[in-house]
Amino acid sequence: MENKRCAVVTGSYKGIGFEICRQLALNGIQVILTARNESRAVQSIEKLKESGLSNIVFHQLDIKDPTSVARLARFVETHFKKLDILVNNAAEGGVIYLNEKKFKDGGGFVQVLDENVHLLTDVMEQTYELAEECLKTNYYGTKRVTEAFVPLLHLSNSPRIVNVTSSYGDLHWFYNEKLKEELADIENLTEERIDQIIQWFLKDFKAAKLQENGWPVTASAYKLSKATLNAYTRLMARKFPNMLVNCVHPGYCVTDITSNTGFNTAEEGAKGPVMAALLPNDGPSGVYFSQMEICPFTLAKRSM
Repeated sequence: MENKRCAVVTGSYKGIGFEICRQLALNGIQVILTARNESRAVQSIEKLKESGLSNIVFHQLDIKDPTSVARLARFVETHFKKLDILVNNAAEGGVIYLNEKKFKDGGGFVQVLDENVHLLTDVMEQTYELAEECLKTNYYGTKRVTEAFVPLLHLSNSPRIVNVTSSYGDLHWFYNEKLKEELADIENLTEERIDQIIQWFLKDFKAAKLQENGWPVTASAYKLSKATLNAYTRLMARKFPNMLVNCVHPGYCVTDITSNTGFNTAEEGAKGPVMAALLPNDGPSGVYFSQMEICPFTLAKRSM
């Protein structure tokens, strides 16, 4: 087992995460599929085993729970001695759908633009509580898992960290120029400053000052969570030059988090993260993959 490459995929009992597990297993990787609820994952594991993939095991993981994260790290250390690939896929959308039919009929997330905010009041809603949970999961949960596994990744000959991001993490969606400059300035940005930016956002959210202070006003927390995740990815790539640390936008995929709207299947969406997980040792680090292609972190406009 010690010589076989081992991967942990967070939030992986369904959707893109499940497909990442399947495709990594097909490439001969020993995969740990994770989910918060064990009963939800049982069928997923059985489905994979029925298809002939025996190199997948399940372990419970709630990325917001430090105890759960520590248990998984101990499990990997005990059974596999090291970790070669960490795919941070688990995420929350930060919104609730008030009218799923209207959301789908309107084009799904294609219509979720700040200029359309007045048209979306009876379609979707974001509350302060949802925003807080979204950031706790997408940014802080991912950071917690990454920090827990860094020691085991250091024991690998080919350590890879893949952070599943979104086109919504592009700084194009933000209007505060000072904020955009800070998040793009990886030479000077710190994790402490990212924390301050998140607290600044939450304070403005609670005070209903998002638009006034240049934040996105639709899917606001999700956009910030992915923008900060992108910045964190680049910080980790600088901090750990022996690892390949990248973020990947899988495309707009038909999954639960998109209310089953999108242009691509989960299988298609998984290809980018799997490619980044299997990069050769001389592959790029600290970059943004839009599906299978390297792209800038900021574009004037990016497709879903």
